[in-house]
Amino acid sequence: MSSASRWRALAVLVAVAGATVLAFTKPVRLGLDLKGGTQIVLEAQDTERVTVDGDVASRTLEVLRRRVDALGVAEPTLQRSGERRIIIELPGVTDPDEAVEVVGRTAQLEFRQVVGVEGPVVDESSDGVSGAEADDGVFESEDGERLRLAPPAVTGEAVSSARATLGGSLGGQWQVQVTFRGDGGRQWAELTGEAACASPGDPRRRVAIVLDRDVISSPQVGVEVACGQGITGGDTVITGQFSEREAKDLALLIRAGSLPVPVEVVEQRTVGPTLGDAAIRASVQAAIIGAALTIVYMIAYYRLLGVLAALALLVYGLLSYAGLLAIGATLTLPGIAGFILAIGMAVDANVLVFERAKDEHAAGRSVRSAANLGFRKAWSAIADSNATTLLAAVLLFFYASGAVRGFGITLSIGVVVSMFTALVVTRTLVELLLRSRRLAQRPRTLGLQVGERLRTWLSERGPDILGRRRLWFTISAVVLALAAGGLVSRGLTYGIEFSGGRLLEFETERAAHLDVVRAELADRGLPRAVVQTSGDGNVAVRTGALSAEQEQDVVSAVETAAGEVTEVRDEFVGPTIGDELRRKAFIALGVALAAQLTYLAIRFRWTYGAAAVAAMFHDVTILLGIFAWLGKELDGVFLAALLTVIGYSINDSVVVFDRIREQRRARANEPLVTVANDACLETIPRTVNTGLGALFILVALYVLGGETLTDFALALLIGIVVGTYSSVFTAAPLAVALERPGPPPARRPALKPDASPPAELEPDSQAEPTVVVRSDAAVARTPKVSTGTRPAVPRPRKKKSRRR
Repeated sequence: MSSASRWRALAVLVAVAGATVLAFTKPVRLGLDLKGGTQIVLEAQDTERVTVDGDVASRTLEVLRRRVDALGVAEPTLQRSGERRIIIELPGVTDPDEAVEVVGRTAQLEFRQVVGVEGPVVDESSDGVSGAEADDGVFESEDGERLRLAPPAVTGEAVSSARATLGGSLGGQWQVQVTFRGDGGRQWAELTGEAACASPGDPRRRVAIVLDRDVISSPQVGVEVACGQGITGGDTVITGQFSEREAKDLALLIRAGSLPVPVEVVEQRTVGPTLGDAAIRASVQAAIIGAALTIVYMIAYYRLLGVLAALALLVYGLLSYAGLLAIGATLTLPGIAGFILAIGMAVDANVLVFERAKDEHAAGRSVRSAANLGFRKAWSAIADSNATTLLAAVLLFFYASGAVRGFGITLSIGVVVSMFTALVVTRTLVELLLRSRRLAQRPRTLGLQVGERLRTWLSERGPDILGRRRLWFTISAVVLALAAGGLVSRGLTYGIEFSGGRLLEFETERAAHLDVVRAELADRGLPRAVVQTSGDGNVAVRTGALSAEQEQDVVSAVETAAGEVTEVRDEFVGPTIGDELRRKAFIALGVALAAQLTYLAIRFRWTYGAAAVAAMFHDVTILLGIFAWLGKELDGVFLAALLTVIGYSINDSVVVFDRIREQRRARANEPLVTVANDACLETIPRTVNTGLGALFILVALYVLGGETLTDFALALLIGIVVGTYSSVFTAAPLAVALERPGPPPARRPALKPDASPPAELEPDSQAEPTVVVRSDAAVARTPKVSTGTRPAVPRPRKKKSRRR
C-alpha cells in the first residue's frame, strides 16, 4: 500500500471514529414538528412618539427574527397575530426565561459624555433617582453612582457590528468590541476627543454607554488619547465586568438592532409537536425502505463495487449526521427526509467514478489501472458539480435567513461529506479490495462489465440527440407555455407560511388524541391544518383563511375527538415566511446564480454557464406550472424542495459539460455537434443510475410518507425527472447553439487509429496519462472527419468488441 493510501485509510478511521463518538454522546435537537417547544407571545407597546401600526409591527418582527437567529435557535417560527402581537415558537430552548430576556429587550443603545457626578444613589423610597432617568438627565451608573449625562452623541444606528471577546491581559474579562459605520466613526472620535480634554480623574473624562436607559459601562478615556483627536479607526470596546453569557447577549442585541417600540410578554407556554406519532413512523419507514432499495440497486448493477458504495453511503450518513450534531442543527421531519434524500443523491459521485472506471477497462486497462484512473478522471466532474452547489449553499447561508439559511447549512455539510466519502472512503475500500489478486482479475465480479452491451450500442449506433436539437427546443417551448399558462390562469396557491391564516385554541372536556383531530380535519377538507397541544392540554389548530362553515368544521372535528370544547383563542395570524424573508431569499438566490454563472464561465465557457442557468429556469418553471395546475399549496417544505431541484439541475448539467469539455480537447478537429452528442451518450448510464438512486427514496416517501411529505416528494420527483431530461436535451443543445465558430480549444495529443494503447499505469501511480484512450467506436470515427460532409452522428460498420 502506498503512502497516499495509508493516509487515506487513516483519515477514514479518524473521521468514522470521531463521528461515532459524537453520534452517541451528543443529544439531537428536534424541531417543533417532532418535539414541540416554547411559545412566547409579545405585544408591541405605544410610546410618546410612536404609535403601533402595521409597519411598526412588521419592523419589530424583523428585529426579533434577527435576534432569534443570532441566539442559535434553528428552525424557529415567527408570525404576526393581529395588529400588535407577535408569536414566537422556539424548538429545544432549555431556558425560556433567558430567551425572553434577550428577545424582548428594546436595545436602545446610546453613547453619552459624563458631565458630572451627583453623589451616591439614595434609597428607592425617597425622592432620589434609582435605575431610571430623572428629568434633569441623571442616571444610575453600574457602580451605584448618580451620573449627570450629556445628550446622546452616538446611537446604536451608527453601529456596524459587535462581538464578544476576551481581554488581552492574563485572566482577561469578557468585553464587547463594537465597530461603527458611516459617520459613526467620526461621531465617536468627536465624543472621545472632547472627553479627553478633561484631566485624568475628572468625571468629564468618562463616556457612559447606555442600554435601555441603564448605564452598563462608564469607562474613562485613556490618557494616551489626545484632546480634540479622540479614538479614531471606527472601533471601540465596551467593558463592564461581563460574564461570557452577558457579553454575548449584549453583542447580539447590538448587532440585531433596536426594537422600534417596547414589547411586553403577554404569554409564555409550552407547545406540543405539530406532527403525530403515526405520521413520524410512516415517514421514517418510507425513508428506510427507499434507502434500502437504492442500496440494493447499486449492488445489483455494480456487483462488488456496489457493495463498497453501499458501505460508503452508510459512512456518509454517519458523517453527515455527526456534522449536523456538531453545529447544533435542529432536525425537523422535512430535514430528515432531505437528509435521507441526500444519501440517495450522494450515489452520484460513486456512479461517476465507477462509470469512468468502466470506460478505462473497456479501453484495455487492467482492473487496477481502470479503477485508479476512474477516480482521477471523475475528479473534475465531481469537483465542478459540487463546487457550484457548495457556492450556492454558502451564499444562501450568508445572504438569506430563517429556513433558507438553514437549508444552506445542511446542503453545505452534505456536499463536503459526499465528496469525502466518494473520493476518500470509497477509494480506500476499493484499494483494499484490489489487493487481492484473484479479485483484481475478475472484472465481471467487480461489475466493470455490467451494461457493456448498452455502452457498445450507444457508442456505435446511439441516437443523434444534438442533430435533433430543434425538436427538443420545440418540446421544451410547448411544455414551458403550458406551465406559464397554469401560472397565469390558476396562479400559485400559498400555504399558511406565506399567506397567514387563523389560529384557534380550544379547552377540551377530555384529553384529545391529536391524530384523531388531524384525521377528522382531513375528512372535512382541511388536510394541511397544523394541530398541536398548547399550554395545559389545550388544542391549537392553525390553518389558512376560514369561512364560517369551515370554522364550524374545525370546532366539530375537535368535539368529535375530545368532547365538549370551549374556544379560548381566535386570532388572525400572519405568515411565518414574511416579505422580508422572501426578499432576502430571492436576493440570496440571485447572487448564488450569478456566482454559479461566473464560475462556469471561468471553468468552462460562458456559453456553458448560460445554458446551465437557462436549463435550471426551465426546470423551475415547469415545476411551478405543474403545481399551479394541480392546485398544490406552496409552503416551507416546498421551498426546501425547490432549492434542492435548483441544485440538482445545475449539478446534472455540469456533469454533461465536463464530458463535452474533455471530448473537445481530445477531438478538436471534429464538429462540436458530433463531439457533444457522443459526450451526452456517454453520460447516459451515469444519469440513469443517479436518477434512480434518488427516485427509489422519493417514490417511497410519496406513497408511504403521509400528508406532510407527499407534496415534498412530488416536487422532487418532478424536479429530478425534468432536470435529468433538461441536462441532455436542453442544456447541451443550447450550449452548442450558443457557440460561435472560432479557433478550436487546445487539445491533448490523441492516438491515431492504428496506434496501440499506452503501457499500463501502476495502480498507485500519480502521473496523468499523456494520451487520451477512447473506445473502439470512438477511435473508428477519427479518420472519417475531414470534409464535414458526413452526418452529425455516423453509422460506422458494427465491429466485434475486442477483449483485452
